[in-house]
Amino acid sequence: MTRKIILFLIGVTIFGCSDKTKKASEEMPHEKTNTKIFTEPFFTVEEANKLVELPLHCVETNYPYKLGQVLESAEDLKEPSVLHPVFYGCFDWHSAVHGYWSLVTLLKQFPELEKAEEIKTILTNNITEEKIAQEVRYFDKKVNSSFERTYGWAWLLKLSEELHSWQDPNAQKLAKNLQPLVDIIVMRYKEFLPKLVYPIRVGEHTNTAFGLTFAYDYAVSRGEIELKKLIVKRAKEFYLKDINCPISWEPSGYDFLSPCLEEVDIMRRVLSKEEFLNWLDAFLPELKEDSYFIAVGEVMDRSDGKLVHLDGLNFSRAWSFYALSKQYPEYAHLKNLANKHIAYSYPNLIGDSYEGGHWLGSFAIYALNTLHNDE
Repeated sequence: MTRKIILFLIGVTIFGCSDKTKKASEEMPHEKTNTKIFTEPFFTVEEANKLVELPLHCVETNYPYKLGQVLESAEDLKEPSVLHPVFYGCFDWHSAVHGYWSLVTLLKQFPELEKAEEIKTILTNNITEEKIAQEVRYFDKKVNSSFERTYGWAWLLKLSEELHSWQDPNAQKLAKNLQPLVDIIVMRYKEFLPKLVYPIRVGEHTNTAFGLTFAYDYAVSRGEIELKKLIVKRAKEFYLKDINCPISWEPSGYDFLSPCLEEVDIMRRVLSKEEFLNWLDAFLPELKEDSYFIAVGEVMDRSDGKLVHLDGLNFSRAWSFYALSKQYPEYAHLKNLANKHIAYSYPNLIGDSYEGGHWLGSFAIYALNTLHNDE
């Protein structure tokens, strides 16, 4: 009798385990082996007309606004538009900067935009010598020496780069007006980078690799040899010995950048082909596998300014994957993974709440530029 009971219990246990295993298998996501092909996102004038509404809606919107300033005295308590007569919109300084970048790059690529004249008027009225002089005065104050380091700095250089490469007489005037502020940012990079002992490896604004990447692009495009050499030197010192980046730990809850992929982006620029491929094999060996998969960053509440960061992560991952797949055929499979990330976040972009709408358009545009344009 005892033996029968034991056999019965064993049978129940085996059946139960088998059933649980089957259920777990049925519930497990199959994306890792999913070969679904995601459509390459369009970047046409129709899409540009939709995207441009996001920066148009925010670059001259005063409030809400996050100053992020250090007060030297009560005299510093002024309206955002007084402190920052150019970059007072889009909730904060850096978002205003890349809002202007969005206007410039979309008009540059699609001069037939429906609101082209409105965009030109905004650019001409705001990026003036006088207004930039006030932005310079703000940066000149000692208490503001680390203001927007290095995220806002990087986007300011990206805006300048875009203006200088635009073969339009007014664009050249705007670039000249912006230059005094650009010169300060270049100087700040040169002062800061030699003193930074350890890189900042986070998924938000202070990520060092992101700050280096846009600054490197500016240095190359504008012939800033000293800045370029400094970035190459520091990037190698920071990242050359890195191996086995734990990308499976990503994302953190508020990430809009991938710490691992931002390193890939800067090292792809500063290393030779052979050096880079050897480095990448040690840094993220799993990327080379045709079956490589990483889940998109999921957003549960797009009205939450921090949680919506994950849409930005999907766009920034996409631009990293696009760039890598275009430059190196052995990573071509990553293009579909980039398309998947775009497919998740892009449909939520237009009509998004102000928490995301004031900045996410720039990230989407940069991802689309990386796919459709030559670097």
